[in-house]
Amino acid sequence: MEKTYTNTFPLTMTSSEKQETICIFGTGDFGRSLGYKMLQCGYSVVFGSRNPQMSSLLPSGAEVLSYSEAAQKSDVVILTIHREHYGFLTELTEVLKEKVLVDVSNNLKINQYPESNAEYLAQLVPGAHVVKAFNTISAWALQSGAMDASRQVFVCGNDGKAKQRVVDIVRTLGLTPLDQGSLLAANEIENYPLQLFPMWRLPFYLSAALGLFFFSYCVLRDVIYPYINEKQDSTFRLAISIPNRVFPITALILLALVYFPGVIAAILQLYRGTKYRRFPAWLDHWMLCRKQLGLVALGFAFLHVIYTLVIPIRYYVRWRLRNITIAQIMDKKENPFSASSAWLSDSYVSLGILGFFLFVLLGITSLPSVSNTVNWREFRFVQSKLGYLTLILCTAHTLVYGGKRFLSPLSLRWGLPSAYVLALVIPCTVLVTKFILIMPCIDKTLTRIRQGWERNYKYSKSALNGRSDI
Repeated sequence: MEKTYTNTFPLTMTSSEKQETICIFGTGDFGRSLGYKMLQCGYSVVFGSRNPQMSSLLPSGAEVLSYSEAAQKSDVVILTIHREHYGFLTELTEVLKEKVLVDVSNNLKINQYPESNAEYLAQLVPGAHVVKAFNTISAWALQSGAMDASRQVFVCGNDGKAKQRVVDIVRTLGLTPLDQGSLLAANEIENYPLQLFPMWRLPFYLSAALGLFFFSYCVLRDVIYPYINEKQDSTFRLAISIPNRVFPITALILLALVYFPGVIAAILQLYRGTKYRRFPAWLDHWMLCRKQLGLVALGFAFLHVIYTLVIPIRYYVRWRLRNITIAQIMDKKENPFSASSAWLSDSYVSLGILGFFLFVLLGITSLPSVSNTVNWREFRFVQSKLGYLTLILCTAHTLVYGGKRFLSPLSLRWGLPSAYVLALVIPCTVLVTKFILIMPCIDKTLTRIRQGWERNYKYSKSALNGRSDI
């Protein structure tokens, strides 16, 4: 309760600031939620409505007047109405002159209009100081508390004093203002709430493609092949056995793909002899999605762990163990203990546990609440050094699982190798290439390039227009 009280009534607020009046145009869900939050934080709130007498459900303590009367009560007017209803503002040009006009509107689709809503508003009311803000905060977030949702509020405007006035209000409400510059940034700010997982699309599509491919591949080998050649029904494997092969394979490949673009970027820099040239667009986008790729990979690894834990209670496993035990009793034969098999089994499990532990550690350190507590060197050590160690352990986990079966002709079905053999192609490629890159003779040259050295200065100078400091 004390924490909520502190966030609601900031200690830095003076008594005079608590009496400041804020005008809100619009009495919809967002306008009411914002007004209620401002009343909690000590502001005096007056609502502007086209039908003041018909307005209801407004927070207690707020005043509701006509648009013209409400605007005269405050120097800050917050518009919580849609762009298509801005027409009446032309009648209030004189009333709104020199006032701070905060545009909160969003559109129904990205780039719906030629110009942003805030820029359109600035043209409609040229005498006001238009500031874009609050459009990334939902009414639910204002009602339930900023700690339960995003606290970031993007702010932009051409007038520095007006923008600072809005920034102060944002801080008073317990939110985090992010200054995005002039109104030219309003279009990007308005498009932000309309984006649906922009950085997650590539990881989702890639994981779906990998999962579908390896699922079909395993069905071909483990279901269709036994049915055609032995008339054996193995469709029960579709529920647990095949998914428990697909999940770790997808997780391993996605983890390798997290570090693959860095390897490609290093090779490009070595080949070009400079860092002052842009990477291809596909590589740039790939590198920006590495965090999301890693988190999706961690999700598949979690599924693999859960599916593995239920193996002992499966009917097929219990049936098979029971039949093997009965057969040994009837034949009076004892299966001799194999130390090499025990070593392989324990090594396989141990490598999997250690790899999954580091995998979880990588996922935890990628969270903003954790990454903000470490410096850049510590974050890079965890994500790079421990990341490659995780990839090594997970790759070794798969290698030990395969054991002697990698080169065994018996493991081939219709000439197709086991799925885990295919899973090792990309991880092994990344690890071998990285090993070559960290060799002293190559690493020294790469380090010099990343510090600004250029092999061919004249050639590089002509490419400075497309320079990249990555």
